[in-house]
Amino acid sequence: MAKIRYYTDEHVSRAVIIGLRQRGVDVLSVPEASRLGDTDEEQLALALAEGRVLFTHDTDFLRLASLNISHAGIVYAHQHTPVGEIVRGLMLIYQVLDSEDMVNQVEYL
Repeated sequence: MAKIRYYTDEHVSRAVIIGLRQRGVDVLSVPEASRLGDTDEEQLALALAEGRVLFTHDTDFLRLASLNISHAGIVYAHQHTPVGEIVRGLMLIYQVLDSEDMVNQVEYL
């Protein structure tokens, strides 16, 4: 049972990343991966190759998932969701699911 590792798109608040890391979660952001400017398809492919669940506020990733494009998992939250609520939701997913459970699954916060 492998723990979930997250990949956050470029619009995710740094506070979310810090909050997860303070709780021991492995998180990689688009800027840290030097992937700014990559297409959504490229971002999803990188997350899949690295076995990372993508966290995003971008509905374009939901559209890609609906086209049955393989992914390691997507977690979506509306853009105006408070940081604390996002961190709590991502931690709940982290605590109850493993990376295999998330393959080709979409969770909404």
